[in-house]
Order: sequence, then structure tokens, then C-alpha cells
Amino acid sequence: MPPLTSSLLSRSTTGSSARVSAAAAAAIARPAAADAAAPSAPPSSRPSPGPRTKPASPLASRLAGRIFGGHRAAARSASSAAAVFERRFASAATRNSYNEILTSLGRPGGGEEFGKYYSLPALSDPRIARDFTGVPAVVDLACMRDAMSKLGSDPNKINPLVPVDLVIDHSVQVDVARSENAVQANMQLEFQRNKERFGFLKWGSSAFRNMLVVPPGSGIVHQVNLEYLARVVFNNDGILYPDSVVGTDSHTTMIDGLGVAGWGVGGIEAEAAMLGQPMSMVLPGVVGFKLSGKLKNGVTATDLVLTVTQLLRKHGVVGKFVEFYGEGMSELSLADRATIANMSPEYGATMGFFPVDGKTLDHLKLTGRSDDTVAMIESYLRANKMFVDYSQVRPERVYSSYLELNLEEVEPCLSGPKRPHDRVTLKNMKSDWLSCLDSDVGFKGFAVPKESQGKVAEFSFHGTPAKIKHGDVVIAAITSCTNTSNPNVMLGAALVAKKACELGLEVKPWIKTSLAPGSGVVKKYMDKSGLQKYLDQLGFHIVGYGCTTCIGNSGELDESVSAAISENDIVAAAVLSGNRNFEGRVHPLTRANYLASPPLVVAYALAGTVNIDFEKEPIGISKDGKEVYFRDIWPSTEEIAEVVKSSVLPDMFKSTYEAITKGNPMWNELPVSASTLYPWDPSSTYIHEPPYFKDMTMTPPGPRPVKDAYCLLNFGDSITTDHISPAGNIHPDSPAAKYLKERGVERKDFNSYGSR
Repeated sequence: MPPLTSSLLSRSTTGSSARVSAAAAAAIARPAAADAAAPSAPPSSRPSPGPRTKPASPLASRLAGRIFGGHRAAARSASSAAAVFERRFASAATRNSYNEILTSLGRPGGGEEFGKYYSLPALSDPRIARDFTGVPAVVDLACMRDAMSKLGSDPNKINPLVPVDLVIDHSVQVDVARSENAVQANMQLEFQRNKERFGFLKWGSSAFRNMLVVPPGSGIVHQVNLEYLARVVFNNDGILYPDSVVGTDSHTTMIDGLGVAGWGVGGIEAEAAMLGQPMSMVLPGVVGFKLSGKLKNGVTATDLVLTVTQLLRKHGVVGKFVEFYGEGMSELSLADRATIANMSPEYGATMGFFPVDGKTLDHLKLTGRSDDTVAMIESYLRANKMFVDYSQVRPERVYSSYLELNLEEVEPCLSGPKRPHDRVTLKNMKSDWLSCLDSDVGFKGFAVPKESQGKVAEFSFHGTPAKIKHGDVVIAAITSCTNTSNPNVMLGAALVAKKACELGLEVKPWIKTSLAPGSGVVKKYMDKSGLQKYLDQLGFHIVGYGCTTCIGNSGELDESVSAAISENDIVAAAVLSGNRNFEGRVHPLTRANYLASPPLVVAYALAGTVNIDFEKEPIGISKDGKEVYFRDIWPSTEEIAEVVKSSVLPDMFKSTYEAITKGNPMWNELPVSASTLYPWDPSSTYIHEPPYFKDMTMTPPGPRPVKDAYCLLNFGDSITTDHISPAGNIHPDSPAAKYLKERGVERKDFNSYGSR
């Protein structure tokens, strides 16, 4: 880890200060480059930055300003940092100008400057949210306005003080699948169930300043952020500073693949940040993860991220930052990096960071950012020594700890059946599955007696005789922000479908197949490639643009399939290109859930079971009666790259996002109040006025003692929010269902836990 940040870590670990203020942290962590940019101060008032034995990493340089911010001079202690902080801002307030500490950033070719910058300015960061966690935040803002009104003040003073982008992406469910009309049908059901929630958010988008609401049907928040919302560097009226973000979803970390420092936070933290409160945190260790080599032919970014997840879980990175570096970085596309950054929560890190380099700039151009904007970003980051050029020899960095992975060692794999870091290589999948059937109930066991492992349950699927066994696939979903933002794996899946269709292979009709892209761009490049028709032929029709099966919005299985599973105690399987597979999350009836790349999702849908050895057993029989093996339908890396190059074009991103805030007819027709105060409905089963401010007076009551507090829940290892507070299906026999029934809500309108 870089020495400046290390000094803080050593201080916190020795007990002098477990938390530091934003001002102190920025001053302490500020790199030497900032000192060179700032004007000199008298020796007596400006502490020496001290010797620097090895250079700070791009992450350390970026964190100092992006997380903590600050027009401050470097310091080694909290006391001196605070003093410098006070002097800087007292002086700036007196002059009412930052001119003396700002530097002009000129254009590479000359002409008018981009703007002015300070190495690490104290400017507010944007926040992003999705609808599950965004609704409560807007509810709190609305009730604060009510309180202001009751106290005789102006309720319009209550607004987010920093930019807030809220993307409605977690409400769509896969009610209709394997249909050309699936997108429209699912969206209609989504609006029927969520009319009140959507109306509330639409009201908020017009009632509050600094709030952008992206309507339903636009995509997944993290992909929208990656392709459109993220700036990398802000230019605010000629003042330049780095983009950074905190979001109310754990996979906010995906943006770290773009070199934007970001991670997920809880709702209370997000609201505090929205209202201008500084963020404080225990300064983390930074794990350096060196990548070398190149992925072998046919190995995907999903295989890589599942391997990285297992390695980092074993290493132990909870509460830490991970920075990726090394010559292997030049072999990873931006989309591949975003895939790895996305799964930071699964490997336990606060974030997995990829510094900005040439690949980042290429992605910005691809996704429609202007040449002038990209030039400004590059110039700013180079001036601040936050740009990395992997073609040049770079000095060794100092980290808290180190890991290394040769990309050539990564093998095709899945993770499951119950945890994201339980990786299984593809060649060992069959033996691992049989071991899971034998083993005691646990993360890798189902305790199915030997005599029952070959059980075959027969049923009728819409008049067609059908059979189901342990390990048979009943859900195959190309879903989730982790993979749907990556054209390589998405078009790879389409190529698998093309080869399979040309050989005459089919997917069993009772397997619920679905494709839920993270943005409308995916459909555009699928159509351009001419490959979507093959996915449709296998049942992978587009079902919506949002987070579906991965969050548990997989919809119901066919009644005949559900009955066959339940009545025969079958351990059914789901294979999905998601990031989480905890038991009960994907679907109540799929006890075995495997994370896999989109191409592997298609392959397992064709096989119909996870109880197969792809190297030795055929995946199906061709129309010519010949056995078809996995290798016969698997595309090469070169095939995929060729299709990506010809099909993924900048104009697709521009046209998609030009209209993103315009909504769709269903959103635009939602009636909303024009009042700046929200009209609460006491009978609502979705949105209630919170009680926090109802009895507030102008005289605060003061602190009160906490009495008779006790532990609500005490858990063991690997207990997650999916066990405590699931987001998906509301079981008809649950207490939640009872509550809704008592209030006249029919089962078809239960919606999901997350939406309620």
C-alpha cells in the first residue's frame, strides 16, 4: 500500500484514531503531486510531506480526493491536517476565491483551456440508487418536507444537496418467458403492480432538485452508470474534479472497472450523503492484485471473475480495497474489468479498482462520450498522475498485501450450488454434483439417499409427457449486471445458440429460459449481429430490461413443473449469469443454483441437466442423428471478437441514451401531484408517512438514555440479507402474505419483498 495511506493505517491499528474526518483524511492522504500543484506556503505553516520511498498507486491518489475531498496541504497527523484545513478555508473564505490554488488545464492541441483544477478538490460526489432502496430515501425526504411545513418554514428547502441518479430497475419480473411479446407483457404487469411506487418516484423527480429518475424499462442501474451516467472527471463550470459515487446497491462497485471510485452503502449513509454530510470511514488496507498473461481461447470474463472471487475470499479482503495492476491488465477489455469489479461484494472487498488507462478511454469513446470530453479526462488524470500506461515500465507499488494470478491458468467454471465463491471447474462439474447429492446438508450438500438419487418424476407438460430428475435444469437465465454489460459474453452466448440451432438442438419446453439485458444497447447489437433470432429459437427471448432472476424476480414456474419438484422432493437446478446464488434467492424450488457465463447458461439449457460431463458426454443429438458435444457449439475467442467488432458501435449508445429520461407511454401517462408536498394515502400497502418528524418541535428534546436494549438476531457464518430480508418471491403461507391478504391484496398482486 502507498506509504502516505499506510501511515494512517498504522495509526488506526495502534489505536490513536479509528476514524478520521474528511478534512484530516484528505490532508493526510494527499500525494506529493498535489503539493507541486498548490502554491507554496511559509515553512512554519506548511508541514513537510516527508520522504516517499515508493510511489502512491493511482487508487491512493484518487481516493484522497474522491472519497474524502479537500483543498488541503499534505500532513502526517490529524492535528496538523486540521490546522492546515482551517487555514486553507479561512483564507479562501476571506478572499472568496480559489484562484491561487487552481491550475489551468490546457487542451493537448492548444486553444481554449478545458478549465481549472486542483489536485484533490473538496467537491460533492454524485449518488446513485435503484428503486428498492431508493423509494425509502425519497419517502424520508418527503416526510422532512412535511415537518418543515408544520414548523412554519419553507418545505422547498429540503432537497438533495448532491446529484442523485435513481434508476428503476429491480421491479420487473419474468412472468412471461419464451414469447416474442415477453417485454411488453412483463412491463404491463410491472406497472400494474407498482403503479403507486412508480407514481411516487415520478413525483419525486419533479418535486426535488438534484434528482434524476431513470424510468422503468431502461436497464440495470450499474450498466446505465457504466455506459451513460459516469463522468470519470467532472467539469463543473470550468472546475475539474474526479467522479466518485456511492450507491444503495452493493454492486455499485461495477463502476470501479471504469476507474471511478465507488461502492455500495446503506440507506442511512446514502441519505446523509444526499443531505451534504461528509463521509467518514475506517481507512482500509489495499490489496494489490497483480494480473499477468492472457486468457486462453474459449475462457470468458465470467470464468475469470469466479476464479478471482474464490481467491480473494480465501485471502480475506472484507473491509478492504483491492487494486488490480500488472501487464495482464492490457489484455482485459473494459467490459471484462467491469465484470470483475461488479462482484466485489461476493469476494468481500469494499471495491475492486481498475485505474484509468487507454482501454478506459477507448470504452468512453465507444459508449458515445465526445472526443473533447475524453481528451479532457485524459489530460486531467495525467496532470494528477492518476493515468496508467501499461506499455511503459512502472515502478513497483507498495500495498498492504499481495496476490497474483496468471490469466492463462483460468479455466472454464461455474460457482455453486449455494455460494458465489464455491467455484467448480467445468471438467469437474459432474463429479462435484454427485458429491453434493451424497454430502450432508450444507453449502455443498443435499443429503439425498443413494437409493433416491436416480429417482425420475414423470409429469405432463401441457399434454406432453415429461420427466425430471435431481440436477435437471428448470431455470436458465441470462441476467444480471455482472454479465449483461459485457458484449463478449453476450454475443458469445448468441454464437452458442447459432451453432446449436444449425445442428438442430433444442431446449426442453419446460425449462424457463430468459434474457434480461442491462440496457437497450444490448438489443441493438444483438439485432445488428443477426444472432438474436437464434437465442429466440432456443427460448431466450428478451423478457425485460432490468434485474430479474438474479434478484429473485424469476417469476413462477409452470404449475406442472412446480408440482413435480415439490411432490417428489427433487433437487432442481437453476443456471444463471448472475452474481448471487444463495439457496432460496433465485427461486424457492431451485435448491441448486449455479453462476455461469451466458454461453454456459445456453449450454446447460441445451443439456437440460447439471449432471453431465461436457468433455465425455454429448450435449444432444443433431438433426442428422449424430451426437453433439460441447466442443461442437463452443465459439473461439477470435469468433467472438470478430462479431463484437462489427456489431457494437458508438451510435447505438448515443441513440439509446438520448431518449433514456423520456420514459415510455406507461410511465408518461402516470398521473402525479403537482404539489411540493406528497399526498400520503393511509390505506396504502406500499408507502406510508414515517413517524419520525410528526411530533417535532423547534426545541429538540436532547439526548435520551438507551434502556433495555437487546440483541435482535445473532448469526453464524455466511448468513446474508437473502436469509434475513429476502428481495424476491413472497410465499403464500408467509407472515407477509397474511398481512397483505388481511388488507385485501390478492396473491397476484403480492409483488416481491424488495418492492414492498
